[in-house]
Amino acid sequence: MVKLLVFIFSMSFILNAQASEVQHYTLNIQNHRFEPEILELPSNTRIKLNIINHDKTPEEFESIDLKREKIILGNSKTTVSFGPLSPGEYIFFGDFHQDTAQGKIIIK
Repeated sequence: MVKLLVFIFSMSFILNAQASEVQHYTLNIQNHRFEPEILELPSNTRIKLNIINHDKTPEEFESIDLKREKIILGNSKTTVSFGPLSPGEYIFFGDFHQDTAQGKIIIK
């Protein structure tokens, strides 16, 4: 019985460690556009999104779906963390240039 409990505890620890692993991705802002416009990311994974603004002007990364918003000054970078997420599509946009700065995250 003790061996079974140790085995179950060990497996839950391993599975929890895998689920809590953080994966890093990069999103660039250039000419008031997000590059890439579509990010395909894995489900059930914590994500750290490094956003680099190559423009001279600020932009605001905003996503109602992700419940995140962050201003990125010109020629600077920031990080937005989220997840784990369920499969689906999550829209994001640049609040200061909504006509061009648009994108989505597809969770598979």
